[in-house]
Amino acid sequence: MNEQEYAGFWIRTGASIIDTILILILIGPILTVIYGVDYWLNESFIKGFWDIMFNYIVPAVVVISFWAYKSATPGKMATKLTIVDAKTGAKPSTRQFTIRYLGYYVSIIPLFLGIIWVGIDKRKQGWHDKLAGTVVIRNNLTEPVKFENQV
Repeated sequence: MNEQEYAGFWIRTGASIIDTILILILIGPILTVIYGVDYWLNESFIKGFWDIMFNYIVPAVVVISFWAYKSATPGKMATKLTIVDAKTGAKPSTRQFTIRYLGYYVSIIPLFLGIIWVGIDKRKQGWHDKLAGTVVIRNNLTEPVKFENQV
């Protein structure tokens, strides 16, 4: 059996860029209709209920839903990546996915160190992965995978 091929920093960054562009394409026009073009020029942090709804709540629900149904976002699917349980290689639970999403905030707050950690860690886990007990793997392997904790 082959050792698992973990997805590294740059491929995951590419997947994240794809997801960000898709979210902007969907949410940008809605926020422009609600708040006007000045929404993009104004420096205030939060502009109101719809700003919070479309920038925080809707993306969280969409991302966690994609993870729950596909174990990947559209960006991860396009780059042939999948999120799996770090111990078993099985599909993570909805609880793990929710912890993983909230873990992004923990990963980002200290100068993105938890995200950069993906490039340092031997299993390519960011802090959000470590908190949730997940890893991101490449789908292009032809042989069964062997996880570190399997006998």
